[in-house]
Amino acid sequence: MLNHIRTALLHTFLTIALLMGSGCATVEGPPNPDDPFESFNRSMFAFNETADKYVIKPVAEGYNFIMPDIASKGVTNFFSNVDDIVVFFNQLLQFKFKAAAATSARFVFNSTFGLLGLIDVATHMDLPKQAEDFGQTLAVWGVPDGPYLVLPFIGPASVRDTAGLAVDWTFFDPIFNRQTLEQSLVTLSIKYIDIRAGLLKASNILDDTIPDKYAFMRDARKLRREFLIYDGNPPEEFTEEELFEDEDLFNDEELLKDDDSLSEDPLLDEDVLDENIPGEDKPGEDELNESAPAEPFIDEIEQQQPESSTPEGAAAQ
Repeated sequence: MLNHIRTALLHTFLTIALLMGSGCATVEGPPNPDDPFESFNRSMFAFNETADKYVIKPVAEGYNFIMPDIASKGVTNFFSNVDDIVVFFNQLLQFKFKAAAATSARFVFNSTFGLLGLIDVATHMDLPKQAEDFGQTLAVWGVPDGPYLVLPFIGPASVRDTAGLAVDWTFFDPIFNRQTLEQSLVTLSIKYIDIRAGLLKASNILDDTIPDKYAFMRDARKLRREFLIYDGNPPEEFTEEELFEDEDLFNDEELLKDDDSLSEDPLLDEDVLDENIPGEDKPGEDELNESAPAEPFIDEIEQQQPESSTPEGAAAQ
C-alpha cells in the first residue's frame, strides 16, 4: 500500500515539474523573484478556480445545505483530531517536547471523551489546537522556502511545503497509512469538501473585493506560513531602534543642501521666482536710481490749489 502511494505522489510531482518547465517563461515584464514560475502558477490557479466554480463550490454548498450544523462541526472536529497525529510527530522533530505532550493529551482526551474526535473537549480543558506540518519542520531546520507553487486542487504552496506535504501524507497521516488508495482519496475528498464549505463566505468576499485574487492569495499564503513557522511571533523587518537610529533621518534642510540636483534647479532660483510672479512688474535697479525726486510734484500740487483754500486767501477775501 505504501509503495502505491509513493508512486502516485511521485507521478504527481513529476507532472507538476513538466508543466512548470513548459509554462514558466510566458509572463510579460520582469519576473517576480519570489514567483519565478508565475506563468505556470497562474495557469494552475485558473484551473483550480474553474474546478472550484463548477464542481467543488457547488458540492460544498450542497454539503452545507444537507448537513446540520452539529453534524458538520463533528466532521470538522474528527479530521482535526486525526491531524493532531501529524502535528505531534512534527513537534517532536522540531524538539518542541512540551507542545508535543500537550498535543498527545489533546488527542487522547478527544478520542475518548470526545467520541473519536467528534466533540472537541480538549479545547475547553486548556489544550488548544496547534498547527504543525513537515513543511514547517523543514523551515525550522533551515531549509529555504523555495519558489512559490500552485498545486492542482490543493492550492498555494511552495517547493518546501510540497515536499513537506508528501512526507506528511506518506509517513504520518493515518488517512493514507491505514487505507487503500481509493479509500484515501474518498476520505481526503470529504475532508477538503468540509474545509471548502467552511470557507464559502470568505471566498465570496474575496471574489467581490479583490481585483487580483492570485497575487492576494500568494502574499497571504506567505504571511500565514511565516506566522505559523514562528509560532505567532514572526520577526519584524524593522525594529523601532533600527528605524530611528539614523540621526539625519528628519534633517530635510541638510539633505537639500547636499543634493546638487536640487541646488542647481533653475526653478528654485530666487531671481527666477521673482520674475515669474504674475501681475507684478518690478523695476530694475537703473530705473530706481533714475527716478525723479518728489519735490517738483509737491510744488506743482500746491500751485494748483485755489487761494481760498488757504487761511491767508480767506482773510484777503
